[in-house]
Amino acid sequence: MRFKLRMGVSGRHCHLKREDMDILFGFGSELHPLKPIVQPGQFTSEECVYLETDKGKMKLRVIGPLRPYTQVELAKTDARTLGINPPICFSGYLDGSLGGRLVGPKGEVVLKEGIMLVQRHIHLCPETAAKYHLKNHDIVAMETTGARALRFEHVYVRTGPDHADEIHIDTDEGNACGLENGALVDIVTKY
Repeated sequence: MRFKLRMGVSGRHCHLKREDMDILFGFGSELHPLKPIVQPGQFTSEECVYLETDKGKMKLRVIGPLRPYTQVELAKTDARTLGINPPICFSGYLDGSLGGRLVGPKGEVVLKEGIMLVQRHIHLCPETAAKYHLKNHDIVAMETTGARALRFEHVYVRTGPDHADEIHIDTDEGNACGLENGALVDIVTKY
């Protein structure tokens, strides 16, 4: 079965928990929304931090709202630039992820874990998931068209009431297929 889905190319960014927000931006500080993103209630914020390594530092936009954990999402090219090798992980699952140092305007946080390359995935609202007989952790494929058409395997499904229909890939994957945010691509199920 095939269906079309909007693609979201996710640039490097981080999510912060309350305790780390207080250290990086000052006690009681809040995120200031810059613009909403597709997933309900989420937004890019004005706030940025730096991920610092022995090889350099890289600016990261903070995505709100605050979460119960701090997580840094990079593309492989970003990681190479910083001289680190984080594993591919599912967003929200920090076990096995890399540690590192975040620096904000008011302080710094040394993470024991949380730096990762996020596994490519799709978000589906419950109605779309039911329509295509998909559930959390199902695996589908994604096929693009155009001059750099590709098939991406091992695209994991995430569904629930707080999900909006969208594919999430990183900038390296977006560049590989020559597409940008908003492109419609084919999802292939039960392959």
